[in-house]
Amino acid sequence: MSGMSDHLSPSEAARRLGISAKALRLYEQRGLIAPLRSEAGWRAYSPQAMARAAEIVALRALGFSLAQIVRILGGDGGDLEPVLAAHQATLEERSRELAATTGKVRALRRDLARGRAPSVGEIAAPASHATGRHVAVDLPWPWGGERFELHGIPSLTYITGPLGSGKTRLARCLAEALPDAAFVGPERRTDGDGFSRLDADPALRARVDRVLDRLIGDGAKPSDALRALLLALESNAGSICIIDMPEQGLDKPTQKALIAYLRRRARDARPIVCLTRSTAILDLDSVGVDETIVYCPANHSMPIRIAPLPGTAGYELVASCLASPDVRARTDGVVAVRPSAA
Repeated sequence: MSGMSDHLSPSEAARRLGISAKALRLYEQRGLIAPLRSEAGWRAYSPQAMARAAEIVALRALGFSLAQIVRILGGDGGDLEPVLAAHQATLEERSRELAATTGKVRALRRDLARGRAPSVGEIAAPASHATGRHVAVDLPWPWGGERFELHGIPSLTYITGPLGSGKTRLARCLAEALPDAAFVGPERRTDGDGFSRLDADPALRARVDRVLDRLIGDGAKPSDALRALLLALESNAGSICIIDMPEQGLDKPTQKALIAYLRRRARDARPIVCLTRSTAILDLDSVGVDETIVYCPANHSMPIRIAPLPGTAGYELVASCLASPDVRARTDGVVAVRPSAA
């Protein structure tokens, strides 16, 4: 190709880009690139055409369709935001599906390790157990009224984030928006007066004692803190329970016994939401297929759902704000408050 020493043939261009020559021709047909022609009529790809083709390949690797890439590279700012928003939603849904599938495989392997072989039906069953409930709220301070939606509320949801991130306000908003939700705050009573309902309601006492005995059998240490939490849960047995700091006042073995019970309870009854920063409650390696994580960022951007898979967006943020029960005990009772106006 006389005068085109820096131009590449279709086969060489495709090889350098890691795609097929057919894909290059498709890009040309869509008007995304425009190769030159040699005197003999052969296509020739200039450095500029190769740079544009590399951009297209990178966008395709992110999962964008050619139609979306046409709009993105067209430079119309009005079109870019809805395209990116739609693509983000698609990727997040794929991430949730991958997390659900990974959790299902993890659960099947745990069953095998315990000597229980899953049935064919269990293996073939869908990897999602969302309840179908959804909620939408306009977020208060520290957000700016942004709309937050949580679709397909699963059996067990974790809300986490650093101090001052607004996770408690988010939880209270969800409790107010869901018609059948009860918020169980950290102020639950642990003194004698707090247990007066047990004396007045023998059936409630029996339920609390039954669960307490089960947890003790699983390694929990009996305490007023645990009894107060169980009282709050059993008093709201017909509701979606949103629990602020279920780990409060509980040692590690008790927390582990508690989360195992909450998993069983949520599958058999209504969903449970736990606000937590404890690795014993939110063990990222044990999150199941019917559980999800909502993370509240420190910069008060929108809360986001996080897939419990190393390497996925937000995973390290969640991991960095969790701590073991021993470490969490050092800040027991510490809360973030909104600063008063000067």
